[in-house]
Amino acid sequence: MEMGNDVALSVRNLKTYIYTNNRCNRALDGVSFEIRQGKTLCIVGESGCGKSVTAASIMQLLPTLSRIEDGEITYHGPDGPVRIDALERDGAKMRAIRGKEIAMIFQDPMTALNPVYSIGFQIKEMLRYHTSLGRKDRHSKAIDLLRSMGIPLPERRVDEYPHLYSGGMRQRAMIAIAMSCNPRILIADEPTTALDVTIQAQIFELMDTLKRENGTAIMLITHDMGVVAELADDVAVMYMGNIVEAGPVGKVLRKPVHPYTRALLDSIPVLGRGKDQEIKAIPGQTPDPYNRPTGCQFADRCAYRVSACDEMPPETMVADDHRVMCWRYQEFMADAAE
Repeated sequence: MEMGNDVALSVRNLKTYIYTNNRCNRALDGVSFEIRQGKTLCIVGESGCGKSVTAASIMQLLPTLSRIEDGEITYHGPDGPVRIDALERDGAKMRAIRGKEIAMIFQDPMTALNPVYSIGFQIKEMLRYHTSLGRKDRHSKAIDLLRSMGIPLPERRVDEYPHLYSGGMRQRAMIAIAMSCNPRILIADEPTTALDVTIQAQIFELMDTLKRENGTAIMLITHDMGVVAELADDVAVMYMGNIVEAGPVGKVLRKPVHPYTRALLDSIPVLGRGKDQEIKAIPGQTPDPYNRPTGCQFADRCAYRVSACDEMPPETMVADDHRVMCWRYQEFMADAAE
């Protein structure tokens, strides 16, 4: 993969392992991708495929018994490239980047917000740590941020506590905290899991506006293919710690060349096709991460399995911007071209 000059963050061959009771889960087993300025990369996959571990690795927020074993995470900042994987987890340099340059919106805003501090306090804390604004300016900036996130009566609500906010408003407050320092990269880990679809649409619209107006690079973790079709510029499909297919959204969704991507697309209803359409569930379960098959991780659930699948397929470039890990990708390419 060539390094464009618009790349905000690049990940190369990242391996993050989690250790428990003398067993090792290879949560990420050689993952590579890049996030581009002003673009959205969607990472899709089932629960447990390593999406959140990827985010935690980039933010250096991994649990204690896990570590980056190999690979590089490079942040291409205004002062030149910084190897994030080489920084101390809680060192001054990492803390300066975390929040200011690379911000994260967590999956559940109720657990990510501190219940004993007002929303305003939590936004101002971020501003106090990362900017040189005075006390009054921090207060008015907090109100402006809440207003720009579409929260009504921000002058009053800035002093309220998280439990007085609804789910959608808490998520907006989370985004306000994340966007308070105009980060260059925003990582959103399933930011609308607990919200209804109207609020979901509003939150995604908000993120899209931020991307357009601030040129923010966004990495959006989701398992919803509809969201991907709507928001992504690039897609990486993850399964059991590997990116099995990646490329521009048009190619991956229109001409998928990995059976897993196809299975994901077949498992969602298509609007306008009526109630007679066939929706296929993916058979079986994801394998036990502590006791994995030796070859292709998807083989046991795959309708196209052949004996070659007992070995791990290499990553193959099927076009200069589209890659896949599958032994039979050529057949799928031929049949996608028809």
